[in-house]
Amino acid sequence: MERRPVNGCGSPYHLVDLFSSTSPAPQNAESRVMTVTQLTRRVKEVIESGIGSVRVEGEISNHRLQSSGHHYFTLKDAGAQLSCVMFKGSAQYLRSPLADGMKVQASGELSVYEARGQYQMLVKRVTPSGQGDLQARFEELKRRLAAEGLFDAAAKQAIPWFPVTVALVTSPTGAALQDMLNVLGRRAPWVRVIIAPVRVQGSGAEHEIAAALGLLNAESGRSLPHIDTVVLARGGGSLEDLWCFNEEVVARAVFASRLPVISAVGHEIDFTIADFAADLRAPTPSAAAELLAPDRMDLLASLRQSQQRLQRRLHQTLDAARRELDLASRRILRRDAERLMLPWQQRLDATAEALERAVSQCLADSTAAAQRLQHRLELRRPDRMLGERQLKLLHLRAQLTALTEAAMERRQAALRTCAGLLRTLGPQSVLDRGFSCALDLSGRIVRDAARLTAGEEIEVRFCKGRARAVVKNTEA
Repeated sequence: MERRPVNGCGSPYHLVDLFSSTSPAPQNAESRVMTVTQLTRRVKEVIESGIGSVRVEGEISNHRLQSSGHHYFTLKDAGAQLSCVMFKGSAQYLRSPLADGMKVQASGELSVYEARGQYQMLVKRVTPSGQGDLQARFEELKRRLAAEGLFDAAAKQAIPWFPVTVALVTSPTGAALQDMLNVLGRRAPWVRVIIAPVRVQGSGAEHEIAAALGLLNAESGRSLPHIDTVVLARGGGSLEDLWCFNEEVVARAVFASRLPVISAVGHEIDFTIADFAADLRAPTPSAAAELLAPDRMDLLASLRQSQQRLQRRLHQTLDAARRELDLASRRILRRDAERLMLPWQQRLDATAEALERAVSQCLADSTAAAQRLQHRLELRRPDRMLGERQLKLLHLRAQLTALTEAAMERRQAALRTCAGLLRTLGPQSVLDRGFSCALDLSGRIVRDAARLTAGEEIEVRFCKGRARAVVKNTEA
């Protein structure tokens, strides 16, 4: 039996004996009788242990969604079909609804439904056909851009805590825009919103997104108000729907942005290249709007608390001033005003001395710093540095000249050696000693007289000149 890959990884399986066991087989296999349940259960054990996890590509047909949330369907191709079931726990991770006619790749395990004696596939995950190629492209681009440093945490910009103007790069007709506007209107109605309308799906959408980011950076503070934060937003969708946010041109535009960028693409489980390049990733567009600015209710509560603390402080200050005024108005203090002022005068004198010492110390520190800077400036004077560089350049030039001359001498000596060898061992030296060389009309050297025929014309080369000759006879 030919071995075939069953799990997408090249792992082969073999036909096995359904009646094999750890104990020796009976002498007469026909004498062993099994019930249908026993046989079916044995088949189930063999399929589950012998094949196990698989990944199958095909077209969905006969799809049924039960009220329990389980999916039942058939995967088929031109030659066969396979019954499949996807339970509710696995179905919750579907990115798009299943439907008849969809070409998909299903991953799961083979099993046997004993009640019908039918083998089936317990599907764990379903992805549209071709999504594996997209995932491979995603991982390759992610690795390459990460190696270039586009995802480094050190390059991330801080998101302003209290923005005045934000820009939303998204579709003008999408639900993501309305969700963000609703959240901002409720939480931070003072924020000015600039909408940069772009396509967020389809061919060419990535170039619109990159161009919008470049325009916002160029016009911020010029034709547009100063923009505090840019949000790149789109609602959920399949990997193909979100693919424009996985293009290199978008990642480089996000990385090059001088304005802080928040990426809010898809749902919480969706990750794009733009998420890694952005300064901050939000799980959804609504979450991005909540991260953009503080809630006005929280701000109002904080202001009320600050107002209460300020009022208490003001009342305490007024009470202290009233007590001091009451003491100052008493007669005993009016009669002894000099004694009342004495502690304040002493404190003033001490403060003046401390101020004078501080000023003197500051001047001394500034003078020392100026002297250090002057010394560093002297060491780095342009004329001195230029002189040192010129001397170094002359030294390097002399070294280069010496190395070049030495290399030329070595090359010339090698050339002279080769010329001498050519004169000694070359064909011309052989001809000079009186030998001759025979060539056929195509210019090839004749080494064997047997290869010539009578009447054939050849050329004979001498030390000086050459001549044509006709072969009369040949001898081996």
